Amino acid sequence: MATGEPAPERESGPTALRIVLGAQLRRLREAAEISRADAGYAIRGSESKISRMELGRVGLKERDVNDLLTMYAMNDEDARAKFLEMVRRSNSPGWWHRYTDLMPDWFQDYVGLEEAASRILTYETHFVPGLLQTEDYAMAIASHGRPELATPAVRRRVSLRMQRQKILARPGAPRVWAVIDESVLHRPIGGRQVLLDQLEYLLSVTKDGPVTLQIVSFSLSGYAAEGPFTMLRFSEPDLPDIVYLEHLAGALYLDKLEELEAYSRVFDRLTVDAETPDRSRQMLAKMRAGL
Repeated sequence: MATGEPAPERESGPTALRIVLGAQLRRLREAAEISRADAGYAIRGSESKISRMELGRVGLKERDVNDLLTMYAMNDEDARAKFLEMVRRSNSPGWWHRYTDLMPDWFQDYVGLEEAASRILTYETHFVPGLLQTEDYAMAIASHGRPELATPAVRRRVSLRMQRQKILARPGAPRVWAVIDESVLHRPIGGRQVLLDQLEYLLSVTKDGPVTLQIVSFSLSGYAAEGPFTMLRFSEPDLPDIVYLEHLAGALYLDKLEELEAYSRVFDRLTVDAETPDRSRQMLAKMRAGL
């Protein structure tokens, strides 16, 4: 007899919940020694459907999950009720739902995972990382340097970025470890005042907030990594680390062990090559004084 209950939840967004629940369904199925094909047949689906459900790539229907739990002999009513409640929650839209017309599907998934992460490691070569941008800085980027001509869609895109930053102010906020190329600080995005305000904000958020910032000086720029990337780490044991790579036409999510190890080594190298957090704050202060 297979029994169990979902892993403890840590303010997980719908995307992360879907992955956690899918992993638990896989464990229950394997414990019951039932094949994906047989499980798919039981819910009027296919082996491929079960695979997608277990990988968290599709929404979970409560009726399907209820039938699977019966098939997997989950007879603990309390655990079963908790599981189905989490299924219902996994199908509720995240706060970013109202911005879906501005975000391709691949970015909606990222926002959901970002909300559930316990640690966010990011490397940027052109701009201040999105989670650390001021509103004016974000507007300068989104409007291509012409904020006075910003359309409603551009303003909403900036609003989305500001909404994302609220995760840094909540209880149990994820730890953010950002490494940026020194050139980022010399790129006058939005002009002198916008850059000055951005430097002030970086000094503020790295003083008392959950943010560590390191700067890779010009002398070591470009050696450790070829381009920007973000690694998300989760406290839930069922959620693997994920490397997120954005490109012009979409994004890649890497979660194979060898890929994660490669990017972990790169990030470790970046933190060694970069100035220490204290020295990086001194560089920010010096640049602020110069402006």
